[in-house]
Parts: sequence; structure tokens; C-alpha cells
Amino acid sequence: MKVTNKVVPDVEQAAAFFSGAEDGPFVMVNLLKFKANAEYPDGTDSHLTGAEAYARYGKAVRAHVEAVGGKTGYAGPVTGLLLGEVEELWDMIALAEYPSRAAMMAMIQSPKYQEIARHRSAGLQGQLNIRTKGTLG
Repeated sequence: MKVTNKVVPDVEQAAAFFSGAEDGPFVMVNLLKFKANAEYPDGTDSHLTGAEAYARYGKAVRAHVEAVGGKTGYAGPVTGLLLGEVEELWDMIALAEYPSRAAMMAMIQSPKYQEIARHRSAGLQGQLNIRTKGTLG
């Protein structure tokens, strides 16, 4: 199994994800890998780790998820692997529920979300986003 972490999907991947027929709420499983040091385009906050930059995003994103009818769930560090094998573990896992793909698209396209997304980009080396059917409960 090949695994490739990315920070943003390519055009084809995003189009395939968002163009499918709506089928209700889903939970996005985020497997996160952080940069050793934050990398902001303007060079500010170079004293932060990638995890610290991403924490800024994590703190602010909850309001954006809730604004489109979603909710955030568990978030925590990856501490070990019981079964299987990977070259390198992810640093953190985070769950977020969205009522629909249209709601998620509205969130990521909003100017206010775009303002906080810079912290996500500054801190992330890459991630996997896995869409699962259902809700957080």
C-alpha cells in the first residue's frame, strides 16, 4: 500500500470528492504529520514548531465547522501502532463531522476560514483526509 501525505488535494482529487452525489453527514478522519518548524510565507513565527502553528488553526477551526452545521470531535496525539506497519507514524489524529460535502466546501471557501488556513499550511508537512459515512454520535 502506497501512502502519500499532502497538505492540499490536487484539482482532480478535489473535483472527485466534491462532485459526487450528496449522501448525508460524514466524519472526516484527519491523520496529521507536522513540520519540525512552522513555515509562514512571510517568515514570521519561525520560533514555533509545526504542531504549535497547527494548534492555532485547530483552536480557530471549531467555529468554522460549527458555522456550517458540523462539529469537531476527538483530537489527540498518535502514541503507538498495535497492528500493521508504516514507515512513519502520523503525529496526530482529529475527527470532524460535516452535514454534507456542500457544507464542507462552503466552509473552506469562506474568506474567514481562509484567514486561519495559513496556520494549517505553516504547520503541516502532510496529512490524509479519510471520509467516513455517519456521524460522531
